[in-house]
Amino acid sequence: MTAMIFMLLLMLGVPIAFVLLGTSLAYIQISGNAVLYQSFPQQLFSGIEKYGLMAIPLFMLAGEIMNRGGLIRRLIGLASILVSGLRGGLAYINLIANMMMASIIGSATAQISIMTQAMVPEMERAGYSRDFAAATTAAGGLLSPIIPPSMLFVIFGVLGQIAIGDLFIAGIIPGLLLALGFILVIAILGIVHDFPRGQWLTREEILRAAIRGIPSTTVPIIIVGGIVLGIFSPTESAGAAAFAALVIGRFVHKELKLRELPDILLRTAVNSTIVLFLIATANVFGWVIIFEEVPQRLTLWLTELSNSPFVFMLLVNIGLLVIGAFIDSLAALIVVVPLLLPIAQGTYGIDPFHFGVVVCINLVLGILTPPVGAGLFISATLARVTPGRIFIALAPFLLVTIAVLVLLSWQPRLVTIVLE
Repeated sequence: MTAMIFMLLLMLGVPIAFVLLGTSLAYIQISGNAVLYQSFPQQLFSGIEKYGLMAIPLFMLAGEIMNRGGLIRRLIGLASILVSGLRGGLAYINLIANMMMASIIGSATAQISIMTQAMVPEMERAGYSRDFAAATTAAGGLLSPIIPPSMLFVIFGVLGQIAIGDLFIAGIIPGLLLALGFILVIAILGIVHDFPRGQWLTREEILRAAIRGIPSTTVPIIIVGGIVLGIFSPTESAGAAAFAALVIGRFVHKELKLRELPDILLRTAVNSTIVLFLIATANVFGWVIIFEEVPQRLTLWLTELSNSPFVFMLLVNIGLLVIGAFIDSLAALIVVVPLLLPIAQGTYGIDPFHFGVVVCINLVLGILTPPVGAGLFISATLARVTPGRIFIALAPFLLVTIAVLVLLSWQPRLVTIVLE
């Protein structure tokens, strides 16, 4: 009965936070365990009473300030120094800029929105089809869950009670594999479709782009370098990055106006509240499914199918691909982690960092696949292209991502070797 209520609310389009909250209340009422109402507020509050979650609003704030302060535009100019003269050079610039953006924003949908507006018109003017330009930009959003400050990594770390900084480090090799796979796709498509060859920048243009862009690299260096070298915790790096972005945008680039700060803070507060309320309701939902012994039943069913960790990971990947197509990646992560992580660790002996990286990459595919596909529809709307045409152009990038997921599921050391 509780499962039917969950599916009904989901199909009615009720926001996922209220689906989780309503399902939990329905279970308590139907089961007759009225005593659980006494613990309900405590479970709701304890879901967000975690230090690691402070990183979420701070990373959001850093991204907002960088966007308003002109840092993002200068990072794109810096990327052009490396690949502008190659066949399909602007596509490579798009990808490299997305990697830089991923190290700042941490949200795939926000990244796709910003980069679509910045890169699609430029690529179209250079002779690329609008379909491919939008698809390349959307594919770059797939890098956001594995390059710090990944929002999904922060939440997975909190839910799984593992070190968020180590989870960031564990995503380094998978992130490089994805980026190399995307570069290969662009190279092959460039030959097949005869992409325009760009012009290498002159020495003066290189110098100008470097002078304008180097100060902006301070923010990703603080985030990634600070965490990897152990100088900052993820939360501290988020605060330091926001402060650095404020100083650079206001006093170096001189584009950030102080009168914009109230609006930036308001947007950050609203977006953070949405995410944190979702986490709070998911904590209650996780408490309910544990009380109902759902993980134990699922464990029994899975072990009857196979005792192989690789087979388990393949089953998880298939299940998450389906779930991600219908439920937002953040909401899906919050629902499945309390259910599957104990099984992965306790029954199959899978490293939690390995499991976290695979799950986060998998779920972010959902933002680019119908019927929900928030990132796909954002890209289609901003680029003025039908979602179907973008999805067709995206297919090679999605296939590469799936191939990387299978490889990581088969060879967990590709994730864990950097933690040894």
